[in-house]
Amino acid sequence: MFFLTDTHCHLDFDSFDSDRDAVIQRAREAGVGRMLNPGIDLQSSRVALRLAHCYDEVYAACGVHPNDANKWEDGSQAEMYEMLKQDKVVAVGEIGLDYYRDRAPRDLQKRVLSEQLVLAEKTGLPVILHNRQATKDMLEMLSAWHTHLVASGSPLAEKPGVLHSFSGDLVAARKAVEMNFMIGVTGPVTYKNADELRQIVALVPLSALLIETDAPFLTPNLHRGERNEPAYVRWIAERIAKIHNLTVQAVAERTSANSQKVFNW
Repeated sequence: MFFLTDTHCHLDFDSFDSDRDAVIQRAREAGVGRMLNPGIDLQSSRVALRLAHCYDEVYAACGVHPNDANKWEDGSQAEMYEMLKQDKVVAVGEIGLDYYRDRAPRDLQKRVLSEQLVLAEKTGLPVILHNRQATKDMLEMLSAWHTHLVASGSPLAEKPGVLHSFSGDLVAARKAVEMNFMIGVTGPVTYKNADELRQIVALVPLSALLIETDAPFLTPNLHRGERNEPAYVRWIAERIAKIHNLTVQAVAERTSANSQKVFNW
């Protein structure tokens, strides 16, 4: 049995309300030993934290997603700081920029991201970054942040976080890896029309990859049309193994070790 790690799944979402225990049991049976549940706002972050305390394999990240940036208030940073200090919280996330949905003004998205990067530095926790059609601004902000981390001697500079469900180009991937960010790989790597993504995965070293489901979204090709769940992370590992000409076990072990380095769980 492989030891797999799903570094991004939304088990708190209501699509799992009717069978959450069974979903987590299927993940166990598939060899998924750790699952990371990021929040998308303060309320979902609280729920993610409760789930982490209910299931040994589940860990939490706390953050406000860019599509929910309008929910960020004067007291949000202080409230999140208290959550980030709780047991089994291993990251700040899901945070970032989203210029596709554009549900919040871009300047507000940047400010909310910036304030959460401050929290990451303050707590020493890595970040889980959502980026959709905002690669230029995202990399500019991350470059400035990483330069500051290096200058201040922060250990976070060596493991600052992950670009979740990576959707940029090869140049962006290489810039991120140069700053010690991990590249998160999700179900689309298995899709027939994802040749560019597979090329990026081929050219990024395995030491810089994490595997994620983003459940209940982005279901791997074998289960397209179904709700995604953490057990399906195996199919992402299998595709990466094929791309890198490795065994699935080797990919499972390496990506799990990568997650251990970043999230220290």
